[in-house]
Amino acid sequence: MKRRSIGLLVAAASVLAGVTAVPAEAHGSSQRVVGYYTQWSGYDRNFLVSDLVKNGSAARLTHINYAFGFVDEQGNCYSSDPWADFQRPFSAEQSVSGVADQPGQALNGNLNQLKQLKAKFPKLRISISLGGWTGSKYFSNAALPSARAAHVKSCTDLWIKGNLPGLPAGAAKGIFDGIDLDWEWPASEGNPGNVIRPEDKQNFTGLVHEYRTQLDKASWPFKGRYDLTAFLPADPAQVDRGFEVKKVFKDLTFGTTQGYDYHGAWDPQTNQQSSIDGPAGDPTPTEFSSQVTIDAYIARGAPRSKLVMGVPFYSRGWTGVTNANNGLFQNATGPAPATYEAGYEDYRILKSKLSTFTVHRDTKAGFAWLFDGTTFWTWDDPTEMKRKAQYIAHRNLGGAMIWSLDGDTSNGELISALHRNLR
Repeated sequence: MKRRSIGLLVAAASVLAGVTAVPAEAHGSSQRVVGYYTQWSGYDRNFLVSDLVKNGSAARLTHINYAFGFVDEQGNCYSSDPWADFQRPFSAEQSVSGVADQPGQALNGNLNQLKQLKAKFPKLRISISLGGWTGSKYFSNAALPSARAAHVKSCTDLWIKGNLPGLPAGAAKGIFDGIDLDWEWPASEGNPGNVIRPEDKQNFTGLVHEYRTQLDKASWPFKGRYDLTAFLPADPAQVDRGFEVKKVFKDLTFGTTQGYDYHGAWDPQTNQQSSIDGPAGDPTPTEFSSQVTIDAYIARGAPRSKLVMGVPFYSRGWTGVTNANNGLFQNATGPAPATYEAGYEDYRILKSKLSTFTVHRDTKAGFAWLFDGTTFWTWDDPTEMKRKAQYIAHRNLGGAMIWSLDGDTSNGELISALHRNLR
């Protein structure tokens, strides 16, 4: 999920203090609480859809983006993991409903669990998220004028109409309330090997419009019944290369901005990954911060009410860090060892090791980190979630987006802090 941003120097300190926020109401607030649930959460992490109920997340979310569906070289949509998506059976203990999946039933897997979740929380809206870091290779092909109509039809047939391969027609109909486009990134390299074209910028606008047109036809006579959203980069240079912001937002229900991965172990020195403002003393030549990102979209015509700011439920880490300045802005030998991916650790896991670290905060720039003398982790805890929520409320943005829900604790302390400080 490595994503990078570039920015301009702006001051955010005045909005980081003294902000009074009114708690959001789940499923009924103008402030959206959007969370990504990944299809692989149920493997090594053993974080099931039912855990969203158990830890209180489902009651606080307005939207779930289920990640990810992929796009093939011809521009057709397909399930990147059929077992996780619609084949895996769940026991009574594992399921949202408390009833075990039965042999021969039409739909299993995460999709059936999401269907049960919607029955329990009728106002919760769920979108299928397409692409992601590893699934965006052929988005440029799908967005070509000659291909985009067929691409959109393929995706709406599969995910909106629920016509999954090997299952009865419409077996998954009604689960998804929309489509989330995670093309990383139009006209800019994301994952090495992605197809990139100079005309991606205009083609993305055309692709979004085609989605809006076909989704509205599918929902006739209820125009706008289906959501259409997009995950958008933090880097203003990538924005300018790949997005006609004002045009795109006319067709989007809302857009979620990258609010993390500003720095990580791909950098030789430790730094923040999700700072609200650029910190003093940062040795990097260009600022990376949420303030920069939000200002970039607003300046290019994005409505504040449709801007949803991303927040991380995970940390980025380095090891072999010089023991100076509490580890901040210091040389490192490489990524910190971690459970699933070197240099990347879920909040819930890192919290269990908190006693071995000292917590440090930059309250002016709005970020925190952990350091034990040799290992450095960025740190987004309930204190920083409150700070981010207050920033979102102060700037009258459209809400918060979480990557990803499986990183929270069993009592949902991160989403609780985020939710109660949105207005």
